[in-house]
Amino acid sequence: MSVLNIGTRALQANQIALQTAGNNIANVNTPGYSRQSVVLTAVEGQFTGGGYIGKGVDVQTIQRNFSAFLTRQATLASATQNADVARSNKLNQLQDIFSGGSTGLGAAVSDMMNAFSDVASAPTDLTARTVALTRVDETAGRFRAASQAIQDLQAGVAQEISQKVNNINTLARNIADVNQEIARAQGKGQPPNDLLDRRDQLVRELNQFVQTTSIPADDGTVGIFLAGSQPLVLGTNVSPVTVVSDDFGDPLKTKLSMTRDGQQVLLDENALGGGEVSGLLRFQNSDLAEGRNLLGRLTLAITTQMNTQHALGLDLDGNAGGPLFSTAGFKAPDNIRTPTAPATLNSNPLVEVTIAISDSTRFAASDYTINFNSATSGSIIRLSDGKVTNFNQTLPDTTLATVDGITFGMPSAIAGPPAQVPAAGDRFLIQPFATAASNVERVFSTPRQLAVSSPIAGAMGTTNKGSLQQVSLTALTNVQTATPQAPVTLTFAVDAVTNAVTYTRSDDAGVPPTSFAFDPSTAITSSAWSLKLTGTPKNGDTFKVVDIKDPAFKLDLKLNGGNATAMMNLRDKAMFDGSVMTDGYASAISQIGIRTQSAGYSATVSSTIAANLEQDRSAVSGVNLDEEAAKLIQYQQAYQASAKMIQIAQNIFDTLIQGLGR
Repeated sequence: MSVLNIGTRALQANQIALQTAGNNIANVNTPGYSRQSVVLTAVEGQFTGGGYIGKGVDVQTIQRNFSAFLTRQATLASATQNADVARSNKLNQLQDIFSGGSTGLGAAVSDMMNAFSDVASAPTDLTARTVALTRVDETAGRFRAASQAIQDLQAGVAQEISQKVNNINTLARNIADVNQEIARAQGKGQPPNDLLDRRDQLVRELNQFVQTTSIPADDGTVGIFLAGSQPLVLGTNVSPVTVVSDDFGDPLKTKLSMTRDGQQVLLDENALGGGEVSGLLRFQNSDLAEGRNLLGRLTLAITTQMNTQHALGLDLDGNAGGPLFSTAGFKAPDNIRTPTAPATLNSNPLVEVTIAISDSTRFAASDYTINFNSATSGSIIRLSDGKVTNFNQTLPDTTLATVDGITFGMPSAIAGPPAQVPAAGDRFLIQPFATAASNVERVFSTPRQLAVSSPIAGAMGTTNKGSLQQVSLTALTNVQTATPQAPVTLTFAVDAVTNAVTYTRSDDAGVPPTSFAFDPSTAITSSAWSLKLTGTPKNGDTFKVVDIKDPAFKLDLKLNGGNATAMMNLRDKAMFDGSVMTDGYASAISQIGIRTQSAGYSATVSSTIAANLEQDRSAVSGVNLDEEAAKLIQYQQAYQASAKMIQIAQNIFDTLIQGLGR
């Protein structure tokens, strides 16, 4: 082997090494680029009597510095980070809707309740009444504004999910195209480094939106799988992802599906793993649903209680109070959904269920499903925590069960023909609070219609000698008839020996009437009112509960603010998981805040892990400019030496030719 051939080989090898180092430097900032290195190998020597003489050097391959393990770990960590960050960002937006301070819902509710204090003090003051109605209107407006903000957030999230699913499909098609190019290049015997880098970068970008699993094939292509085992890309074939509604057609919740061989396959949300789409789906289907239910529960509980109490009062004209708010009940059919997916349709679409308020103080911020095991038995599942309440209906009872202050019923089981009763497997989705705050309004605007007078009043006996005093007298019904209701007289007696205090009631038909022990800490009740008295009565003292319109007692209902006081006292009534009405909003803020704080912590942790793993991957695949600069000098010197070798060979050849010429 001549010196010229050895020099030529060395020149070519070092030139390729220089080009490779230069290519590394040029792509130092190229996303997904993996550093390349020239792998040199000595050419097998030629045997001579004096031993083997080397033939120079060859370029065996251009090696791609790449760790499949580190790349996969970094990709998975990035997917988790993107899911956590996407969810955390949206929770921060939801938390802004549940804001505190003077502009928050809590302040509006407190101001509304406090406004009735002024009305109770001056029932005939139209200014105080107008202020109270204004506070009612402001509260309704803030409920609507919060509901609209949640709807806007919902629309934005749905649009983002749709856009990112389009990105998933675009990236999947690009991966399939690169798969095809790689499969073609495999037959040339050398790895197509740039194509491999491009595919790995596409996979990393895909994992930004949804977590995937990559499985290499023998032909050099890579299969991409979602949700554990669903193939998104197989070789050059793509199964596109679409956004679909859930089984009940709920527009507020979505799922992902894949179309494979003409069949739609739903993807399990819990198996999606990381990626922005996964984080947005979790926010939409869980966090936003809870926020909507918290707002709806707050709205429905407060408006129901306020309307109920207002109906127990009388306005300035002596009329029974009507509703203050327009939404104090469930809005069927918006609250009840049946399956829409063909594979899960109920046996008979005519079958109905009903929901009604039983006790608004026991509401839980949740949706529910009713699952029938037969025509009359099944279970009610609270979706927020999975609590199950079983029922076994006994005809002709129309009630299935009462759960969290909501009575679930099924009237069609009785009223309809046998064909309309449910069958095993039938399901219903119940959303009691989804739309409660969307259209809430103040019903009337005339301050005279504010029913702040109580229909009943208390009257102490004119000859009382004890220290008996009225603490409270609350109406439980408001029956308005042409003839005033007969008064109920409580007559007290004191035992001369034990000093025990008892009382009898004039509405007790017994002969003799029953004597009841008097306990100042216990309310005295009837079907129409609840009374609390304090003090120590004397023998023969009396107390009367009278119809405020009874002319015999000459009471002016316009000066009575008993119902205003009762409405004001609702602020201290336990309603929201043990919290009083005025603390209900604070409880909602707390629940959203806990989720937001937890999601923010998860995002911080996953971002740190992703950054560390990406740093480890870059240490293997990334370009170090100092290292490449040193290689440039090394390869430059080797190139120059190779050129010198060729020059020497040329000189030897020239000398040889000259010698032959002589």
